[in-house]
Amino acid sequence: MTQTDNSTVPDYANLIRLDGRRLLVIGAGQGIGRQTAHALAAVGARVFCVDLNADLARAVATETGGLAWSGDVTKRAEVERMLAQARAELGGVDGFVDIVGIAAWKTILELDDATWDSQFDLSLRHAFLISQLAAPYLIEAGGGSMVFIASLSGMTGAPNHAAYGAAKAGLIAWTRSLCLELGQFGIRANAIAPGVVNTPRVLALTSAQQQRANARVSPLLRNGVPADIAGAALFLSSPLSGFVSGQTLLVDGGASVRFPYATAEAL
Repeated sequence: MTQTDNSTVPDYANLIRLDGRRLLVIGAGQGIGRQTAHALAAVGARVFCVDLNADLARAVATETGGLAWSGDVTKRAEVERMLAQARAELGGVDGFVDIVGIAAWKTILELDDATWDSQFDLSLRHAFLISQLAAPYLIEAGGGSMVFIASLSGMTGAPNHAAYGAAKAGLIAWTRSLCLELGQFGIRANAIAPGVVNTPRVLALTSAQQQRANARVSPLLRNGVPADIAGAALFLSSPLSGFVSGQTLLVDGGASVRFPYATAEAL
């Protein structure tokens, strides 16, 4: 307390804690999802690890002391089944981190209807289903958090993966709408927009030379790692971000600060 400020000082160290919180990690099997499950569990959350690959879901659940579930979250019936099982096994649902999505690399002239549809299913439709169907569970719990992994490609042009960029831009807009409609129930909705992240999938598909070139785009002169995104997801899931909603947090090592946005080839 000072002469001009008698406000209570919160226990900031404990505001990052998630003790007893029941959180779904959707796309938990590897990379950003696996690290997010570990981050949430490390501060006391009970994690429900979801992945299309049942073996990966079980492996991460075992690592984190969580529960595993496998299914196709682009299907309404499957999302209903997932949430019902999470509630039955955890006693309720307090929030989720949604990490599903993968870019298909095609030029605009090469894009076909099937690729367009699959990109929107993987990056946007499933997020619509999960948030719409999870909202009553979070309302029942007295509020909660929704965190989506968007992409820097949804905030800039997305050459050679335009369908993915368009779907992620839609996800960012969807997040804002969730904030506006569900805030009255104590539900916060936020997104994270990563830049280049060296996930296991990215490392398998790119050469060491390309990884070095990608790193030069960031002022930090490195690519992201899954733990960088997991840390942001932890922050947005915790009471430490209790007055943050409707936002998209760029986690790109500063790459988006460049104007115009530089590509690795231009540096």
